[in-house]
Amino acid sequence: MKIKQKAYFFRSLWLLAFTLLIMSCDSGFDAMNVDESAITDIEPVFQLNQAIMASELQGDHIRCESSIAKQQMRIFTGVGACGNFNVDASANVSNTIWNNAYQNRIRNLVDALEKANPESNLYQMLRIWRAYTFMMVTDSYGDVPYREAGVGFLEGNTFPGYDSQQDIYTANDGILEELANASAALNASQPTDSRVILFDGDVTQWQRMGYSLLLRGAMRLTNVNPGLAEQYVNTAVSGGLLQSNDDNAFIDHDGDFSLGIGSALNGGQAHFQYLVEDFVDYLRDNNDPRLASIAVRYPNATGPGDQNEANADRDPANQIGIPMGFNDSTIGSRAAEDGLPSFMAYSQVDRTRMMDPQAPSFLVTYALQQFYLAEAAHEEWIAGDPATYYEEAIEAHMHQISTGYSNTEIAQSDIDLYIAENPLVAGQEMELIHTQFWVASYLIPTETWANFRRTGYPELEPNPMRGDLSGTDEDFMRRFRYPSGERSINPNVTNGVNPDRISTRVWWDVPE
Repeated sequence: MKIKQKAYFFRSLWLLAFTLLIMSCDSGFDAMNVDESAITDIEPVFQLNQAIMASELQGDHIRCESSIAKQQMRIFTGVGACGNFNVDASANVSNTIWNNAYQNRIRNLVDALEKANPESNLYQMLRIWRAYTFMMVTDSYGDVPYREAGVGFLEGNTFPGYDSQQDIYTANDGILEELANASAALNASQPTDSRVILFDGDVTQWQRMGYSLLLRGAMRLTNVNPGLAEQYVNTAVSGGLLQSNDDNAFIDHDGDFSLGIGSALNGGQAHFQYLVEDFVDYLRDNNDPRLASIAVRYPNATGPGDQNEANADRDPANQIGIPMGFNDSTIGSRAAEDGLPSFMAYSQVDRTRMMDPQAPSFLVTYALQQFYLAEAAHEEWIAGDPATYYEEAIEAHMHQISTGYSNTEIAQSDIDLYIAENPLVAGQEMELIHTQFWVASYLIPTETWANFRRTGYPELEPNPMRGDLSGTDEDFMRRFRYPSGERSINPNVTNGVNPDRISTRVWWDVPE
């Protein structure tokens, strides 16, 4: 379902900026600055819209999470370094991820919940989006401010306390209960606000999305509390999940509101990002028709100017993923071994299609939901054939690519052939389900990384660049460190994850 973002989104930003301008007036001039007709507050619906739009695909997530899971990487060192070199990104990349979550999303949602009518559908939508946002934050950092987060303006608490991830998930006011209760409280027979940009405020689709997020959150618990996971999985299934790709939650873009990472790649940064060897090899070696929709290569490129349409090769058989373990200064010899004139001739995500500035940002999808159901059915937590859910998930993702982007159509005959050649084999269910999940979660980086940590699939060779994992037993980054600003200012950070390292596992991420 497309987001109707234009007028309401820009009105939301205008209202926010105008309000902040009013609040910034010097206190010594309060009397003369008072304008009784001025806007002094923002409607909760616009704060929800702001939080939704701030949830779009960010380049920082690709540089971190997509690189950790070996899908796509940035070759250059510097401020954009993260998963490509297993470095502590707390001073740059993950800092912006944290700030975007707390400042642009959680703060708006908490304030809006304070103002919204608790009996309204809008109130339940705010609860769902708040829980979704906290799921992403706690999955990335572990223990984080939850109960006291975003209340600085309301309560004057500028140093929020930290809550354990276990509590954030499973307490009576945790995200699982919030998703279950808010989704159940949505009432399609009651008025809704069509100004909500996601689904135009359609209550039924919001309810399906809420239960799909509950399923997602429940599956995080499979290794730490399988009984509770099963309980919430059944609550989600009983409540009613996404029915098809028509219920996908995504942020649409156009000429007025473009995809930031798409604009960057089309604005001179195309030579920064490359598809990783593991990802390309898996798709190519399994004759996956999605590779033709995702990738492009510029075989003769020795500089950014050579990465142009006249030089483009989209033939899946010719795609070559970039190996990890190198940077822009050391990759040259390996490129020569691969028969390439430079590293700029390795495969990239096509910036004219899936990274077009007007491409969508998918957030909650039917395809990933069906993979979770395949696992739940395999565990015999729900009724149904795991293979059926598995096949539905693969087909849904291929249709998602075909209809979600320009010039990416995958023929139904190719979809049918791929599914027939890649069945769910008894004894290999978890590996096959979650390797396919890895593919279907491409460009939903937070979900890619979370599921990879939880399941251990696909089985990937570690990035040779050990970085800040040196001296530890871990082969992959398990979390982000807290931002440097948070560590410097908030004394309560000492109650967070300890030790505060990228090798420390979050609560639900337990070793096999």
